[in-house]
Amino acid sequence: MIKKLVRGALVLLLAVPLLATAAPSAQEVVQQTTDRLLADLKDNKEVYRENPAAFYDALNEILGPVVDSEGISRSIMTVRYSGRATPAQMQRFEENFKRSLMQFYGNALLEYNNQEIRVLPASGAQDPERASINMEVRDEKGTVYPVSYTMVSQDGRWMMRNVVINGINVGKLFRDQFAQSMRDNRNDLDKVIDTWVDVIARTKSETGKS
Repeated sequence: MIKKLVRGALVLLLAVPLLATAAPSAQEVVQQTTDRLLADLKDNKEVYRENPAAFYDALNEILGPVVDSEGISRSIMTVRYSGRATPAQMQRFEENFKRSLMQFYGNALLEYNNQEIRVLPASGAQDPERASINMEVRDEKGTVYPVSYTMVSQDGRWMMRNVVINGINVGKLFRDQFAQSMRDNRNDLDKVIDTWVDVIARTKSETGKS
């Protein structure tokens, strides 16, 4: 009897750390991902300037697990186009979307020069399925640029669904660009998918000028 009690006590003691380790909150996911990105960039910035492909690979490794690329891809296509896309076309677009997203983020991050980046505390009641996590980026002149991430809970993990950077809704921007590209290419879905990275490169250039 005593041996059974001892074994039971040991099992409970071993289980306590597992019970106490909760999944990261949406805010913690954003904070941890940001910290990891900046630490990697600090250690390898000069290498990445010479080899952007290596930077995009690193970004994919860090950001990939927390970006809902499938959900964003369908949102960009909208029901109008995703409903008629084949599984192969959806997969190809998702891959091209991820590459364009890494370039969109990567080119901006390479301009990072130790500006202050602060993830703001969560406020109010939190939705268990969806959350907005706000961030502030302060440049050398003290100008503050707001960033807001839309996070969604999937299988117990928080994933990024959209981001608004200084008032620019990236999801809407990509969605508008996709619709425009479909019009320009006479609804040729394959052509739009295959040229998507170039479309986003032009979009980023135009956005940067404005």
